[in-house]
Amino acid sequence: MNTVQRIAKNSLVLLASNIISKILGFFYVMYIARYLGAEGFGILSFALAFTGIFSVFSDLGFGPLTVREVARDKSLVRKYLGNITVIKIFLVIITFALIAITINLLGYPKQTIKVVYLISLSVVFDSFTIEFFSIFRAFEKMEYQSFGQILSSILMLVGALFAISQRFSVIGFASIYFIVSVFALGYSFAVCTWKFSLPKLELDWNFWKPTIKEALPFFLSAVVDMIAFKIDIIMLSMMKGDMVVGWYSAAYRLIEALMFIPATFAGAIYPVLSNFYVSSQESLKLIYKKSFKYLFIVGLPIAVGTTILAHKIILFIYKSGFTHSIIALQILIWTIPIIFLSYMFGTMLASVNKQFLALKINFLCMILNITINLILIPRYGYIGASIATVITTLLSFILFFRFLSKFIYKIQIHKYILKPIMASTIMGLFIFSFTRMNIFLLVCISIVIYFGVLILLKTFSKKDIILFK
Repeated sequence: MNTVQRIAKNSLVLLASNIISKILGFFYVMYIARYLGAEGFGILSFALAFTGIFSVFSDLGFGPLTVREVARDKSLVRKYLGNITVIKIFLVIITFALIAITINLLGYPKQTIKVVYLISLSVVFDSFTIEFFSIFRAFEKMEYQSFGQILSSILMLVGALFAISQRFSVIGFASIYFIVSVFALGYSFAVCTWKFSLPKLELDWNFWKPTIKEALPFFLSAVVDMIAFKIDIIMLSMMKGDMVVGWYSAAYRLIEALMFIPATFAGAIYPVLSNFYVSSQESLKLIYKKSFKYLFIVGLPIAVGTTILAHKIILFIYKSGFTHSIIALQILIWTIPIIFLSYMFGTMLASVNKQFLALKINFLCMILNITINLILIPRYGYIGASIATVITTLLSFILFFRFLSKFIYKIQIHKYILKPIMASTIMGLFIFSFTRMNIFLLVCISIVIYFGVLILLKTFSKKDIILFK
């Protein structure tokens, strides 16, 4: 199997699993939001954002480092598994302690604190699952990770339906995350032992020091990145309350659901890029150019279509209790074409050992995001938080693109964006003219129109067609 076929296989496997997982997750979010209402959904969303910020301490950047290094040298698998498992035992204890101390110092109600405790336990188990998934990715066996994701999504949905039938409180829904994380860890451990290597605890101090040093940029980058894109929910919770968090989170969760597209693609190309950095610079440039082209083609029409159909989307998913989420979705959706590209840019920098640069960019974005939120949230609430998110993602894109142009290749952007813009405009006019049509039929026809226009404009070259085949 050649490189293009491996990328295609891994992309499609991850894409299929993510589509299935997101469909299941869509119903999960829809049911719990309707059942809990804006306030209860806001409490759960706050707990997920709060523990999410601390979750990076449980990994310390070992996930992406493991993928990169084991992808380059498969014989390192035992060394990484054995030592990092030991390190993570200490990390998860520290992480849980930090979460517990901080949430109590902030003075939140007892119910919210209990929800945070349960979600944080899932963070502990997920930390080890992530390490096993890193091994699967390093060996380019994404099908094992894919099945694990689908299994977790099925268990989450079944758990939610059971909780609703039993009239559980928000604490009961938080318990689902903990239970599912235990099953996910058991699955990933079994597969890793069966297919790759049995994790044997190891204390190699000579390995720890350089490995932690190499992982540190990934960790710090993840910290500032998580803060940059989760702090708005924390700030909304503290300044505006659970109800507003629920409205904002309802829209934000739809944006997060779409992140599987760049995440899938980046997950498939990361080990390949890491190899090409040391073996083929021309191949590295080719993947960069094609990735930019394809991700923009996919991201732009999503933003255009969702902006026009936001009212229908929110009312269909969440019902009338979340009408405030409509404008938040119309604003936040414009992060999609930007994030699609920025996600890939970050992967490119990590694959060429420029993780410190990615850290600096993410740090600047974090500072900007916090500053804008402090200015806008007190006056504009969740709308201000939505605007801050768009501005932050735009800055991230600009900085990533500037440095990739310097270190890898300078893309002439106009060659890749003009035709998708034209096709999206025509598609948008169609959607606007037929908004009364059934939403599913409208979306299907719009997709046909969009790609039909792209084909008429000769957007795809012979090389593109060969790559698709």
